[in-house]
Order: sequence, then structure tokens, then C-alpha cells
Amino acid sequence: MAFSVVPLLLHSSSLPEGARLALVDALAQPESDRAPLLANAARILYQEVSLDCADALELVGLAAPLDGSCGCG
Repeated sequence: MAFSVVPLLLHSSSLPEGARLALVDALAQPESDRAPLLANAARILYQEVSLDCADALELVGLAAPLDGSCGCG
């Protein structure tokens, strides 16, 4: 079982509303369908909170691509 901070993020007052909605939607989906919604939440965190892309991805439970590219931009 992987550790996730997503439930904690949902209660953070500094979480942008768009990221919160994407995370709530992701948690309502089967695990196999969550990645696009989690990536959207990471993108919002990257853009609105100025987090590093790899950090934003890690916060929502996704791994940064090994090739160094980032889908947050």
C-alpha cells in the first residue's frame, strides 16, 4: 500500500479550490482511473501555489517521469 497525503491536502486551507475539486473527483473514481485527475490537481498546484512540478506530482501520489519531463506546464 502506498502512502498518500491526498486526504490531508483536502483539509488544507491553502489548497486551491480547483485542485481540491480534482482530488475529490479522483478519490471518487476507481484507482485505475485516477491518474488524469491527479495530474490535473498537480498542474493546478504547480501553477497556483508555485510548487516545483515534481513536488506537486509527488503530493498527489504520482511519480515524476524518469525522463525529466514534467506534465505540469
